[in-house]
Amino acid sequence: MEIADLRKEMEAGNKSIFSLRLQELIKDRLAKKEQVMLFINRRGYSSFVSCRSCGEALKCPHCDVSLTLHNHQRLVCHYCGYQIPMPKKCPHCGSPYLAGFGIGTQKIEEMAAQMFPEAKLLRMDLDTTSKKGGHEKILSAFAKGKADILIGTQMIVKGHDFPGVTLVGVLAADVSLYAPDYTAAERTFQLLVQAAGRAGRGRKAGIALIQTYMPEHYSIQTATSQDYESFFKQEMGYRRLMQYLRPVIC
Repeated sequence: MEIADLRKEMEAGNKSIFSLRLQELIKDRLAKKEQVMLFINRRGYSSFVSCRSCGEALKCPHCDVSLTLHNHQRLVCHYCGYQIPMPKKCPHCGSPYLAGFGIGTQKIEEMAAQMFPEAKLLRMDLDTTSKKGGHEKILSAFAKGKADILIGTQMIVKGHDFPGVTLVGVLAADVSLYAPDYTAAERTFQLLVQAAGRAGRGRKAGIALIQTYMPEHYSIQTATSQDYESFFKQEMGYRRLMQYLRPVIC
């Protein structure tokens, strides 16, 4: 597993959703006729705002969950109701590069088609699987090698076994990490570990590349090292500090 720091990508002038490392790896896999999965987590998605310079999301000072952007004007905590106007600069580092994160699978498919015109693409999300049998049809086509790249939401990382996949790209771990939910770090850890398990299931070794604006976050660090115990200790420490532990009823 590898981590791509999207802050450094922006500093280098790369504003694409595909880091330079991911572009390099995808081109390598296409040349070798190996398959790629590109994953973006939309579960629990909301319009949070984060800084593209320091990677910090704007959070509620009372609940420590991400504030949700309403009408491009106000940031609201859905736990306690705390509200502030949308700031012009990052309160952490003073950067003007504050923005919401709203990219979806259809946009990713369009960008991938432009960047890798030789690749055959499949997209798997609620839109493409809404018809009866749509889910099985896409998975079957990818398993038979009829596509080089499968783009999708969390449904593509849940237990599927594709021996031809040697690269999984997690395009934006921050989407789940900054969901307005105190369990966001736990959900992110689970999804990253699941996503990594889709690469290298055949005879060839695989790589899982995690793209993020917050590479130092313990959820991402422990998922990358597959360190369940360390994640548990840090997450439980956070929940005790914030009093997010539920009482046990006997």
